Parts: sequence; structure tokens; C-alpha cells
Amino acid sequence: MAFLRPKPPLSALLLTYASLLFLSSPAHSLNCSSQKFSNNLYTNCNDLPTLNSSLHWTYVAKTSSLSIAFIAPPSKPNGWIAWAINPTQTGMAGAQALIAFKDSNGSMTVKTYNISSYASIVEGKISFEVSDTRAEYSAESMKIFATLKLPKTMTEVNHIWQVGGSVSEGMPVKHEFQPENLNSKGNLRLRLTEKAQSNGSTVGSPTGAPSPSPSPSHNPNPSSSSGSRNTVMYVFFMLIFGALISN
Repeated sequence: MAFLRPKPPLSALLLTYASLLFLSSPAHSLNCSSQKFSNNLYTNCNDLPTLNSSLHWTYVAKTSSLSIAFIAPPSKPNGWIAWAINPTQTGMAGAQALIAFKDSNGSMTVKTYNISSYASIVEGKISFEVSDTRAEYSAESMKIFATLKLPKTMTEVNHIWQVGGSVSEGMPVKHEFQPENLNSKGNLRLRLTEKAQSNGSTVGSPTGAPSPSPSPSHNPNPSSSSGSRNTVMYVFFMLIFGALISN
């Protein structure tokens, strides 16, 4: 004898479809333009392509200063996050790093490290003058704030970001070597030519450099976001219509 599977109630179907809509909506994905700061405003931001991280930054050509806010969740709650500039290469070796983690008393701290090689991480002064450093921890993410004085001739920088899972005796323990850890690097073009500014060109490369935004709430790709949302809404209502017919 064949048994017929009972149909799920309409309310259960609607709840399932609503859950799918929530999970699929771009509004719930990482978006640096929604991140706000009480004491800092930045002219550029972008969601970096790895490690669920984002970077906010402002470059002032007159003083050749770069102010940044780097945000990422450490791989474990008592881990660390890092953002660095490499003046000579694109990788970690040679990077001048800012690393944030919880100090022995539980408060957040930012320290500078000259990473001369993959086997040597030395705490101390780095190649750039650094000021206004501080770190925060909230909503399971750590934040690094700092201002760096760069050479006036520097028009672009190689930047690297990283996260780790633990700190031992005040020193960050090495991070994982998964693809997203190894690919956490990009390029920031600090200055735009007049032609690029008039054409509205982006400030960074697609490998992690932010795009300019007129305000912190600017959506760098509104048409794409809107189109995706409309598609999800269309599918959602078609599923509801099908459920009504089947019941």
C-alpha cells in the first residue's frame, strides 16, 4: 500500500521561505558602508576579499598621512588581527605591521612589528611614523585605528591583513596557512589623477583596495545589490503563490 506524505502546513512553508529570503538578502552580508565610528570619518571603505574583513581609510596628500580603521574577527576570541604595509614586496616578509590583541589585563592593545621574515616577528618601531593608535573589540570583531606618516613620493602601497587564534606571553602565535590567509593582500592607490577623479574611477585594485565613497553610507554597487534583492523577492513571492495553490 502506498502512503501519501502529508503536506506541510502553509505557515511552515512561509516560515521556511522567509528564512531563505533572510539568508539570501545582500542586506545581511558584510558591508563596510554600514559600519559607523563615533570619533572617526573615512572617505573610502571596502569589504576586503578574505578573512571577513574591511578597511576604512583617508589619505591627506598635504601631510602625506594615511588614517585607517581595519576591522576583522580573530580566528578565535583570544586571538589577534593585523594590518600592514609592505614597502618593498607584496607578501608578509618585509611588512610593517600593526597587530591588535587583548593584553594580559584583558584590555585591547595595538603594537607595531617589523616582520623581516616569515620566521622573525620583532616588536618595535616600524619604517613609518605611527600615531593615534588604538584598538577595540565588539560584536566578535577587533578594530585597529591608526594614522601613518608616509613618504610624499609614495602614491600607492601594498597592504596585507591577517588574523590569528592565540597570543602567548604577549606575542601573536602564527596564523593558519589556508588559502584565505595566504591571499590576504592587495594594493591601495593613494592618489587619483585629475582625469580619474572627473571620470569617477575607483581608488584601488580589485584585490582588496577600497573604492571612493562620497559618504560612509555609500553603496559601491547599488545596481547589483538592488538587482539581486529584486530577484530574491520575485522567487519568494512565486514560492508563496505555489504554496497557496497546492493547499
